[in-house]
Amino acid sequence: MKRLLEGSQAVAEAVRLCRPQVVAAYPITPQTHIIERLAQHVADGELKAEFINAESEFGAASIVLGAVVGGARAFTATASQGLLLMTEVLYNIAGLRLPLVMVCANRAVGAPINIFSDHQDSMSVRDAGWIQLYVESNQEAADTLIQAYRIAEACELPVMVCMDGFLLTHTFEPVDLPAQVAVDNFLPPFHFSRTLDPARPMTLGGASEVDNYQEYRVAQHEALENASALIEAFDAEFGEQFARTCGGLVQGYCLDGAQTVLLGMGSLMGAVRDVVDKLRARGEAVGALRLRCFRPFPASALVRLLSGVQRIIVLEKAISIGAGGIVAAELRAALQQAGTPVEGVVGGLGGRDLTPDVIEKIFQEVTPDEGGNTLRFASTHVSPDSKKEVDNG
Repeated sequence: MKRLLEGSQAVAEAVRLCRPQVVAAYPITPQTHIIERLAQHVADGELKAEFINAESEFGAASIVLGAVVGGARAFTATASQGLLLMTEVLYNIAGLRLPLVMVCANRAVGAPINIFSDHQDSMSVRDAGWIQLYVESNQEAADTLIQAYRIAEACELPVMVCMDGFLLTHTFEPVDLPAQVAVDNFLPPFHFSRTLDPARPMTLGGASEVDNYQEYRVAQHEALENASALIEAFDAEFGEQFARTCGGLVQGYCLDGAQTVLLGMGSLMGAVRDVVDKLRARGEAVGALRLRCFRPFPASALVRLLSGVQRIIVLEKAISIGAGGIVAAELRAALQQAGTPVEGVVGGLGGRDLTPDVIEKIFQEVTPDEGGNTLRFASTHVSPDSKKEVDNG
């Protein structure tokens, strides 16, 4: 059924369709509407779940950890400082290989305090061991949420669905919500193979010594890498059942004959495709590539799709302070043998717009530098007579 929904509402409706048994969260902008809607579903009897108001984000993450090891499908959501407060528990959830789904409503991290959207929060915990999927639209947020439970429960790994705060969470779009029976057919009932049960005593999360800790981490790494195939397979299966997909790991646009590729994540990519269309109409050999899955990093898919490209411009909304662009650095490593220049441009921090005009100026002004490691920042101001929109950091 197609409905006009705010992004937060669309996510809450998708969560309801997945039948979680425990929902726990602590409110933080711009995530709060998701949890408010779920609380209303529980109060109205539309969702048979235990709704728990936690005393902090650390508490919320701890509650859903306990719910999963107790055999319940669970959900939580957070953003910004709230996600960082969860960090210790995020590592525990991933290290215990728990199939949990969480939405991160991407928001800038302070100080200075800022409530608007960039990717600094989720990027800050990129090494915690969670699958990270970045969505472009409200429709994709709802669809990815449903897929996320299937992925998490098949891999026994946690999945973080990352959606741009305000740009998606508070924006209304038509969203086609599937019927409950269709979701039930796609998502089997929850079963966790290591559920704690007094009738079957076992230890979960015990201490590790020097002689085996590394082996746990290697196994966790391999499991995350192996999840790539399931992410693509479940997206394809979703497409067969619901007649739409989310792009698998990466999603190309006008890549045929492209000499320059603009690469990015999240809601930014709608504007990027508009720019590609405009430049193509002028005869420019340019394409776009949307990175839907950041963890596991889809290096093989990127190498395959970008072979033969002469220049790649990475547009990213997070920065590794003291190092530079995060996605650009990982892409350079993946493409090292190909030797393709990768130019990183950091923009959109703290909610600043990366408009089509700014993206077009980036395309025109960013040229390969020696070594390809100069950090550039994008501005929102476009004027041929004023300061350049792209300048060296």
